Amino acid sequence: MLQITDLIYRIGGRLLFDGASLRIAQGQRVGLVGRNGSGKSTLFRLLLGDAQADGGQLSVRPRARIGTVAQETPDGPESLLECVLAHDPERMQLLAAVENGSEPHRLAELHDRLAAIEAHSAPARAAAILSGLGFDAEAQSRAVGSFSGGWRMRVSLAGALFANPDLLLLDEPTNHLDLEATLWLENYLASYPGTLLVISHDRELLNIVAERIVHIDQGKLVAYGGNYDRFEKTRQEKMELAGKAAGKQMEQRQKLQAFIDRFRAKATKAAQAQSRIKMLERLGPPLSVIEERTISFDFPDPEALAPPMLTVERGEAGYAPGQPVLRQLSFRIDMADRIALLGANGNGKSTLAKILADRLTLQNGTIWRSPKLRIGYFAQNQMEELNPLTTPFNHMQALMPLAAESKVRAQLGRFGFGQERANVKVSNLSGGEKARLLFALMSRDAPHLMILDEPTNHLDIDSREALVTALNAYEGAVILISHDPHLIELAADQLWLVADGRVQDFDGDLEAYRRLLLDQARESRRDDRQGKQESRRGDRRSAAERRQQLAPLRKAAQDAEKLVERLGRRKTELQAELADPRLYDGPAEKVTAAQRTLADAEKALAQAEEAWLLAHDALEKAEDPSG
Repeated sequence: MLQITDLIYRIGGRLLFDGASLRIAQGQRVGLVGRNGSGKSTLFRLLLGDAQADGGQLSVRPRARIGTVAQETPDGPESLLECVLAHDPERMQLLAAVENGSEPHRLAELHDRLAAIEAHSAPARAAAILSGLGFDAEAQSRAVGSFSGGWRMRVSLAGALFANPDLLLLDEPTNHLDLEATLWLENYLASYPGTLLVISHDRELLNIVAERIVHIDQGKLVAYGGNYDRFEKTRQEKMELAGKAAGKQMEQRQKLQAFIDRFRAKATKAAQAQSRIKMLERLGPPLSVIEERTISFDFPDPEALAPPMLTVERGEAGYAPGQPVLRQLSFRIDMADRIALLGANGNGKSTLAKILADRLTLQNGTIWRSPKLRIGYFAQNQMEELNPLTTPFNHMQALMPLAAESKVRAQLGRFGFGQERANVKVSNLSGGEKARLLFALMSRDAPHLMILDEPTNHLDIDSREALVTALNAYEGAVILISHDPHLIELAADQLWLVADGRVQDFDGDLEAYRRLLLDQARESRRDDRQGKQESRRGDRRSAAERRQQLAPLRKAAQDAEKLVERLGRRKTELQAELADPRLYDGPAEKVTAAQRTLADAEKALAQAEEAWLLAHDALEKAEDPSG
């Protein structure tokens, strides 16, 4: 399906790919991993023709359809369903041709092709994908322009999945999804029938979906069999072997060099010394074992607070008077709590986070916070609040105006900002570095409670692991909203389900929640089928009742039509009699009687035709009341 041979690509003078080669067979599901900035998204641009290689070759199977998520989010008055269906242009063209066609042979060909691509099931497939990504039936009928950017990105993803290309390229597909949609996507991609190449920092998705991992390492594309966990283990073993080999080589070089240095000047050992010199040359340069720079986080620990540090009693929260998003909130939070919030987007998770962070007040009920309680809040939209023209040091110094420079830099250093990176403009930081800066700013005063709303969106896998380690070492409380199952499983020990306007403990682990979602999805599909069956039965009953109601009108119209036909034939017969010359050879009274009979027939026919018109008019109005 895909062949890359000796790829060379430079960007900004930096060599990104240096003789990289890769082959992906048809039907393989491959995860593409590497540090931020290693070239993952650039490789996609090269495959899509949006960038040109400096050397080497990239080739895709002839006539293979390549699909990806559109960079520009959809907009306009079209419904979500229409927007997704538009991602199958062949179907749209065929339907238009059928609509405008008239030649029987051509129409037959069009219908055969529509059947071959299963066009009849397209709306149901599109609706199922949209449903899996969090759009209910009502939302699917709304205009795409009425949704926010994040939700429209989901529509773009739905369109890419619906198009079912031969080679599907997905770049961080879970970034705009909640946990529920992420779990659905994992199951969907795990059975994707085409070839899949996915960039992701979500190790759970890579474990479930990928059967092969390609790692961008020092400008090369290195392939590993198996999922991400298998890749990580294999690579670690590979690095350990390389380290041992480098150690043995170094030891051997030292022994050879020592012999050479000791006996080079002695005539009796000169030959052996020259032999050792040649052996040393054959060893080549020292083996290089390059370990990628690791990232570490270190949240400052707060002083202890007596429990509870926060309580809510009979709380109601929302944004409009009399329209609460959350009701009957009653809970407490202690310093040892590690809580992950479950529930689909729109159910109120972020609303609850804002209540806890004191960014939204309760409409009813009471909330109590310890007077000494300090709260750190990491929100998704805080990325936009960073000033691109200033540096991390400037940001931190503004929040710590009385602190010595050494303390300001020490706080930045906890999150990987050394002297150099602390003085780089924010506009030149990577997404992961900006996220780490937000962690540093949020935790500057050692909060007792950290509220993290999608903290991993811009972090690579190693940074996510560093975050897990830091959260587990942190001695305060954590409220976590995340679509990353791996983070939830390792950093949270309580699950709260936010659904139907309530917040309740979820009695089970994340795997139990996954099963619950799958059961709900099956139940929903079963309800949909039953609803459609009930609807069809209802339609049949309605049709029968309709037929029964229309039967008298239809019979009256039919009877009137028959009478018109009979009277028409009688009129024709009488006209034929009066046209016969022999009639006029007889008595005049007979002629007069025939003329009178014809006049009566014409009068009866006119009345019958009027009755027939009235009957048909009544029937048509009854059959189509809107007309």
